[in-house]
Amino acid sequence: MSLHILHLYKDYYPILGGIENHIRALAEAQAAAGHRVTVLVTNPGGQPASEMINGVQVLRASRLATVASTPLTFAFPALLHRLAPDITHLQFPYPIGEISQFFFGKRPYVISYQSDVTRPSQQVFLRLYRPLLGRVLRQSARLLCSSQAYINTSSTLQPLRDHCIVVPLGIDPTPFLNTPPKPQREQPPARPTLLFVGRHRHYKGVDGLIRAMPHLDADLLIAGSGPLRAEWQRLADEVLADCSACGGAAPRPSIRFIGDVADADLPALYASADIFVLPSNARSEAFGLVLLEAMAAGLPCVTTELGTGTSYIVQDGLTGLVVPPRDPAALAAALQRLLDDPPLRRQMGQAGRARLLAEFTVARMVERVMAVYAECLEPYAERQ
Repeated sequence: MSLHILHLYKDYYPILGGIENHIRALAEAQAAAGHRVTVLVTNPGGQPASEMINGVQVLRASRLATVASTPLTFAFPALLHRLAPDITHLQFPYPIGEISQFFFGKRPYVISYQSDVTRPSQQVFLRLYRPLLGRVLRQSARLLCSSQAYINTSSTLQPLRDHCIVVPLGIDPTPFLNTPPKPQREQPPARPTLLFVGRHRHYKGVDGLIRAMPHLDADLLIAGSGPLRAEWQRLADEVLADCSACGGAAPRPSIRFIGDVADADLPALYASADIFVLPSNARSEAFGLVLLEAMAAGLPCVTTELGTGTSYIVQDGLTGLVVPPRDPAALAAALQRLLDDPPLRRQMGQAGRARLLAEFTVARMVERVMAVYAECLEPYAERQ
């Protein structure tokens, strides 16, 4: 049965981000399967109010202002009333979308609960919104969560655990599978390369990774951009200048900031590395799509235990290593263990790729999401 599916959030491609990339992958796959797919977001300025992108109808409502990273718009209620989809799929947190759907939307809606609200700047608004938020979440047909670990550790989700269903995120692994990984030689001619890819934000924990580097005989590539780039670059310069831990005649490690990398160039970037590192330090890292990309590329991963999806994706001791957050010494020790053991790196990389192909592809994600839609729409079909 063909459905009219509406995705509702604040931003969409060409704006880049974890949630934006997730919506795009899901929406385009659903459109390719023959569904009518609409995405309703706000307009950051300079984008068409309406356009078709890869089979997906994208509608952008004008913004009044942006407060605490939340774009404000009055246009959502009228657009929701006019569109009348079979099912609406929201991404949490975005209060304007949630409130608009609660009061003005029709038919059932599901919510992908991407992350708890953790930013201090948003806590005041959350206190005001919380009474209504409970009703918004309970009235949804289903809450989609990316891991059981997040349900278990979220104070918001714990009372609603029976309303939640685990639907892990997924990527298209094809570009990464077609790019051969860097050979894991027993005695490589050059020092191994560590790789981080992501937005330069506080919860990514890259400052801890930089502080771990003097203890490692390796080079680090930092891809991406964001508000902390200049601060991290200064820290890297200071740490390397005072590299007392490097000792002896060992060459000083290098730390290179390479900026944003185009999607088409990401497979080659991952293939150039030996180990992928996601040293996040807060629950804002709810899943970690970059871990999936690294696993598709055949890289062993080192990440942190946050009670979120990071330690669900990376199985400690099998597909990589998981360490406590905000602990540069533990991070350095885990990285050194892999640096000293190329066969272990190869074994973990192969295991990670196998896990990715079994659990975390777009095809698998869409299959699970469509099953949730069917369950939610069944009561409506029975009434007709």
